[in-house]
Amino acid sequence: MIDNLLIEKLLNKERRAIARSISIVELNNSTSVELLEKIHPNVGRAYRIGVTGPPGAGKSSITNQLTKYYLKQNKTIGIIAVDPSSPFTGGALLGDRIRMTEIGQNPNVFIRSMASRGSLGGLSKKAIDAADVIDAAGYDYIIFETVGVGQSELDIANAADTTIVVLVPESGDYVQAMKAGLMEIADFFVLNKSDRPGAQQATTALTTILMLKDHDEYSWIPNIIQTIATENKGIDEIANEINRHHIYLKNSNNFIKNRELNIKRRIKDIVEENIQNLLWNNFSENLLNSTLEKVVAGDLSPYQLAEKIIYNFRNHL
Repeated sequence: MIDNLLIEKLLNKERRAIARSISIVELNNSTSVELLEKIHPNVGRAYRIGVTGPPGAGKSSITNQLTKYYLKQNKTIGIIAVDPSSPFTGGALLGDRIRMTEIGQNPNVFIRSMASRGSLGGLSKKAIDAADVIDAAGYDYIIFETVGVGQSELDIANAADTTIVVLVPESGDYVQAMKAGLMEIADFFVLNKSDRPGAQQATTALTTILMLKDHDEYSWIPNIIQTIATENKGIDEIANEINRHHIYLKNSNNFIKNRELNIKRRIKDIVEENIQNLLWNNFSENLLNSTLEKVVAGDLSPYQLAEKIIYNFRNHL
């Protein structure tokens, strides 16, 4: 049972209440569902920004400098830094908290590191729930910084209003981005460490690739912004591009449409997760384990066993 006093403190932006609420959300039980239901009327005001890209591209530096920019605009910022989970403990490395110590001391910034929990998309489902908590607390911006694991980090597109893909000139990151599917989710690109050799070549290559995509006069065409985040160069341009994209979404009526689509995907994920939890009860697990020998021996196919498990599940609903 959720204490209403906790909700009251959360809505008043009390940091301990925010941290406690996110911890409850991470439990992924009936209490977390109750909390998320209670705060839902206050969710939806924050603008959500995703920062993703390959390892070592400077995502944390971009997030750090962008946060400082918004602080100068008297804005409040919540940061959800999704670290790789340990394959043994499931815990996060929490490296971003160390790198963001300076801004983390600011009362207008709330930082939470979370484990990716094996999500190949680089963004834990619980991170989206945590964003709802920060949103309900009244923060102006929420920045997701995702795991740079080289996977197709498409999860971020289902959570953010504006998605930034950060690349660097070396190692053909722009080619890797095209292969990984990052081209499709980027609302614009940041070519960080652009003082290094190959920056102009990378920008030209990205521009050429983007021009090959189908678009019309009403389409949003991603820009490429060169930055040197460690020197705070190009950060104003990033903030301006985020604002430009926000205006485009509003004027094209895509802002609400995109959020509706994202919520639709999220609801499907919730339904699938709940069904999966119901399906794999003790009966289903026992049926699976007791019949595996027949599959290995070739007497039963995996599809036949799967159908049998589903059939028995339906009959025991």
